[in-house]
Amino acid sequence: GEGSAPQLAASIRAVWDAIKAVRARGPQPAQGFGGPVPVPGTLDAASLAKVAGHPAPVTDGVAKVTIGLEGKMHGRGVGASMGLTTWAAFSGSDALAVMDGDFIMRADEVRPVLIALRKAGLHVVALHNHMMGEQPAYYFTHFWGKGKAADLAQGFRAALDAQAAVNAH
Repeated sequence: GEGSAPQLAASIRAVWDAIKAVRARGPQPAQGFGGPVPVPGTLDAASLAKVAGHPAPVTDGVAKVTIGLEGKMHGRGVGASMGLTTWAAFSGSDALAVMDGDFIMRADEVRPVLIALRKAGLHVVALHNHMMGEQPAYYFTHFWGKGKAADLAQGFRAALDAQAAVNAH
């Protein structure tokens, strides 16, 4: 966060108050995410790939878009095989799917990507880093969503576009 110490403290307090309110309404952890459960079916992987702008090969009924990057860690080249990837995996059917994924970002890309994911109705699960000594520093966010496969792919694409817009400047 940014701001004065009292502003930051008030923001943190608001988060804790929101957590308390949610726990008061449902003190026991939920057993699921509610709503209909996606059933494995047929995903139009070609349409998902077209929206994402990257191939979406299907393995065991799961269509997965993977976008690799290259960087350096302790002076050595590292890439997709070492985990420098953004990916989104789709399961279910075109009418009702789930999408799970991970974004790799530089520091200046984090905020625009998170905003795009949330604006698309996708849930941000974690923001963290995996490495030490990498250049540039990379951050990762895990996300998921449930809905029409095409809508999920559009949300993923919006976050990719937000990330690309940072690099266009």
